[in-house]
Amino acid sequence: MLNILAISGSLRAASTNSALVAALARNTPEGCHVTVYDGLGRLPVFNPDDEGERTPQEASALIDTVTRADGVIISCPEYAHGVPGGLKNALDWLVSRDAAVGKPAMLAHASPRSLFARAALAEIMRTMSFAMYEGGLEIALLGKKPPEVEAILTEPANELAMHDALVTFADFIREQT
Repeated sequence: MLNILAISGSLRAASTNSALVAALARNTPEGCHVTVYDGLGRLPVFNPDDEGERTPQEASALIDTVTRADGVIISCPEYAHGVPGGLKNALDWLVSRDAAVGKPAMLAHASPRSLFARAALAEIMRTMSFAMYEGGLEIALLGKKPPEVEAILTEPANELAMHDALVTFADFIREQT
């Protein structure tokens, strides 16, 4: 059984990125389990002086969760042409640890317009030594209200796209190990 961790880079209650990772968790293929990380908003601001024995409990939990995962999927919005601060903060907590090194990772997108954040996030993750899966997933949800988002995510074609993206990502994970 492959354990995949899905992280939304948005803290908004009606986040399309959070809806997308939740939908991924509902569309897992056989042999995979997707867990959605929900602690982004509880992470303290990264401070290198707080690493080691002083690492805050919530940061330690994130590090342990990423370490145990076989792969990571991140879906995030774009803020001012960049990666949201909360997600970057979470990644910063992983920088000096081995959790990211060689960890298979895939990006999923809820907006076709988030090109700057995609490039920045991919660069950050490559720099951290994640093993980036070049495929990915995009389901356009930008500007949709929650009922519309749910309707789009439950369309058979989109459920199949999520399932297929997870199948190919799972194959990538297996190739990395």
